[in-house]
Amino acid sequence: MRAISRRSALTGALGLVGGALLGSTGGCANPSRDQTARLLSSTTPLPERFSVPFVVPPVKQPVSRAGGASAYEIVQRRAVLEILPGRQTEVLGYDGLLPGPTIVAPRGEQVTVTHRNELYLPTVVHLHGGHTAAASDGYPTDLLLPAASPTGRRLSGHAHTTGGASGVVARGSRPYVYENEQPAATLWYHDHRMDFTGPQVWRGLAGLYLITDDAEEALGLPAGDHDLPVMIMDRAFAADGSLAYPSLDPRLLETPGVRDPYTAGVLGDVVLINGRPWPELAVDAARYRLRIVNASNARRYRLGLSPGPAGGGAPFLQVGSDGGLLAAPLSQHEILVAPAERFDVVVDFGAYPVGTEVVLTNALGLGSTDAVMRFRVVRSVRDASRVPEHLAWWEALETAPDTPVREWRFSRGGAGGPAHWLINGRAFDPDRMDARPRLDQTEIWRFSSDLHHPVHVHLSPFQVLRRGSDGPGRWDAGWKDTVDLTPTETVEVAIRFTEHTGRYMLHCHNLEHEDMMMMAAFETMA
Repeated sequence: MRAISRRSALTGALGLVGGALLGSTGGCANPSRDQTARLLSSTTPLPERFSVPFVVPPVKQPVSRAGGASAYEIVQRRAVLEILPGRQTEVLGYDGLLPGPTIVAPRGEQVTVTHRNELYLPTVVHLHGGHTAAASDGYPTDLLLPAASPTGRRLSGHAHTTGGASGVVARGSRPYVYENEQPAATLWYHDHRMDFTGPQVWRGLAGLYLITDDAEEALGLPAGDHDLPVMIMDRAFAADGSLAYPSLDPRLLETPGVRDPYTAGVLGDVVLINGRPWPELAVDAARYRLRIVNASNARRYRLGLSPGPAGGGAPFLQVGSDGGLLAAPLSQHEILVAPAERFDVVVDFGAYPVGTEVVLTNALGLGSTDAVMRFRVVRSVRDASRVPEHLAWWEALETAPDTPVREWRFSRGGAGGPAHWLINGRAFDPDRMDARPRLDQTEIWRFSSDLHHPVHVHLSPFQVLRRGSDGPGRWDAGWKDTVDLTPTETVEVAIRFTEHTGRYMLHCHNLEHEDMMMMAAFETMA
């Protein structure tokens, strides 16, 4: 595998990155120190906000369930959906949906999801946040090729890697096995194909995966119709209603990368919640649990409620993070959520008079993106839910002066050559292992950044120890698998890998950065 040669097509496309990102504006058409990305504006008229109903993605039913194991089948296929009212949009979807169907898995129940690829391009499935054996983790070269190759074309591997990078390649179908030996948590699954993760997720390959357990259900948190997934995606649309994305190769078969100047990341001007633009939901005057998932390619959100609760109290009671429940609830006046992060929060709409319209706002948005959805309080009800003072037992990972420390520097490529996004000054090579941590040994991983980089580690969650010279930030509580690095920031986390050996990933979850080399591989060792 020769990393530079396989990316040579990106030389021209990455020319902007070397200079235009200084000051962390990311070359944005709407400059902001809060985003490292550029706005891609839609060329079709945008719908009126809060004019379509909120929907919950369908829960997938297993094809079989016996002996503590269940089996699911998902078909990856193209479909035409009405996303914008009155317009038709083709998506690449799990079961042809945007987002894909939700899988609900009890803790400890082995789940096998067999994916069938009826698309025209290779895919890889990664269960984000899953404690998963390497064979099912979705390594970016473990491709699932289409069941049928495109007419007149023989697909034998990934663009620029055929005969080079190693990977376990299958055709047609592949089973992914998840043991679910982890606490209740809000996870999600998405495409992870090397070089093309950004456009393939943008076009629809993402869905929710919820792990449940008896301890969580016994707490009395809002449940049923008051337990809502809120998967946030920003997108842009072309004049004909299709999803717009600045790929160098719109077919996603040959040349990876995006057009200059979108190499900093791609922002859309339409905010989708569970696949609907700026929806509205009629709610009871009661507590609701919102499972917030940022499934955007590059956009960060600072979420709030307008109006806030009477008396000026905190509108959000955070009960969970990426890896599951917190030890105790945290009052939050706003939620800053970077790509791939999850926040479970409880909102008490009983604090509002019936008839109140409450907007979930985005303080980092401009124009159409300064709000994401609206709630309308419509009726008084008896609310039997509660949020107890203690939520879950939580083990703090202990560190000592002799705890191993690994450095991971996230930065742009140097001038004078192809300007890629790099980790420790190196471009990603799927055959190179940049670390070999031992199982059951706690390490400190130190992440440092030049710009905004949401850093995701596969296999095991971590605990944030400090930001710079301070302790964890206000949104760092609990078990995390993605941490939001801001410009020129250093974050230290404690991490301990368990159970599974094999090769895994860490990478920036700005998907355009990920596609342009900002990944590293490590191998866990017994």
